Amino acid sequence: MTPLPRIAPPPCLAPGSPGPLQATGRPLRWGVVSTGAIATLVSEDLARLADAVLQAVSSRNHANAVAFQRRFGFATAYFDGDAGAGYDQLFADPEVDVVYVATPHGQHYGIARRALEAGKHVLCEKSLTINAREALELTELAADRGLFLMEAVWTRFLPIINRAWEILASGELGEVRWVQADLGFPAVYDPAARLWNPAAGGGALLDLGVYPLTWALGTLGFPQTVSATGLVNDDGVDAQNAMTLSYGSGAQAQLACSLQAASPRTATVACTGGWLRSNAPLHHPTELTVEPHLGEARVETFPTVGHGYVFELREVTRCIQAGLQQSPTMPWADTVDTMRLFDGVRAQLGVSYANDRAVPVTD
Repeated sequence: MTPLPRIAPPPCLAPGSPGPLQATGRPLRWGVVSTGAIATLVSEDLARLADAVLQAVSSRNHANAVAFQRRFGFATAYFDGDAGAGYDQLFADPEVDVVYVATPHGQHYGIARRALEAGKHVLCEKSLTINAREALELTELAADRGLFLMEAVWTRFLPIINRAWEILASGELGEVRWVQADLGFPAVYDPAARLWNPAAGGGALLDLGVYPLTWALGTLGFPQTVSATGLVNDDGVDAQNAMTLSYGSGAQAQLACSLQAASPRTATVACTGGWLRSNAPLHHPTELTVEPHLGEARVETFPTVGHGYVFELREVTRCIQAGLQQSPTMPWADTVDTMRLFDGVRAQLGVSYANDRAVPVTD
């Protein structure tokens, strides 16, 4: 049987390796761009790392920046009311080594580019950019400047997800033939909110799609063809979508995302010798149900460390300490290929953003 195209596990999960909270080298000084909900959760996990220094935070709002600084103990707070733009002041701060970008999707490219041009390593929330062109430009810039860059797909770094890949690659359940994964919740419609705002890169695909897709990529790799349908609202963003990924082997993956309906939020991998299922939510589950045709069914349970972001933060830290520009677990090629896949899906759905029409930035 041909081995599955596995996503590489992060070294912090290897037997005998330091735990995800333990120091692996010199401390890194972090700058955080944005003070929203995801920045709050990630900063709480960042504070748990022994070799992380909370150096600076930036916000468009003075009160938010100062409150965030005081809450987490950042050394410095920047905001747009300063002499210059708060983001650029943070990027110019010589005490900052690495920047975490937690703004809406539509701002990722511009902010990450400015950080890289300022000589900072970058961890940027998913999706890294709006489209593949922007993603490719950022990876080329990082390569040219000798800097680390990674899309923050935290699911790839979780021990439970890597355990699922391990079980499937072992052959215990036979050959993977079908993957089903869904992620949906009813989001209150607000045209100004990032989930619904085209200028922010709103829609179910860019906000939720990478999580069901991760289950397909971890078990079957990138597909030969993708067929997509969905509902696009009057604002031009997808409120719901469904994707069918087809492979040369005949295997298929059926993935769904919705901002309109509450879904089971689980992933099922059906194989020739049994099946495996995650509990909810599929992007950070705590249980795997394994049902081999020959043998006893079992449930494997995994505890959560912090909010679950410590594993990707540990990998970023390890890579920068080791002088790496990209993570083997979340390589640039996977990010660019994912954005190409999403570009194709958006073309089928009829979704386009202002970034798609932007003139590429040149040096």
